[in-house]
Amino acid sequence: MQTLTIGKVARRAGVGVETVRFYEREGLITAPSRSVSGYRQYPEQTVARIRFVRRAKALGFSLREVRELLSLRVDPERSSAEVKARAQAKIADIEQRIRTLRRMKKTLVELTDACDGCGAMRDCPILDALETHEMD
Repeated sequence: MQTLTIGKVARRAGVGVETVRFYEREGLITAPSRSVSGYRQYPEQTVARIRFVRRAKALGFSLREVRELLSLRVDPERSSAEVKARAQAKIADIEQRIRTLRRMKKTLVELTDACDGCGAMRDCPILDALETHEMD
């Protein structure tokens, strides 16, 4: 079995060395064996595992959720329905965040439209609204 140094793992996975170390500390990848001289020796499948983590994070999954997905991946008794349910929950979470961001944008547009950008700071409708109005 060929092993890889941390630098090779990082390059192949498209991350930095510190990310590899972080994933190791977080238990997302297995702690590697060490050479006689103390260098980490990662198995080749570590690259695929890091790519999995990166892709899941890019889709909005937290590290905790990624850890759960990884545990489902290695358990042959589990059903893909569990993964689908988690993905659907993530979709609902993303949709809620989009709604929240749209509300935030709408409010900011209204506030900036109310401000002509001239005049004294004490008359700024944006600052006044932030100070005195309840935001949605």
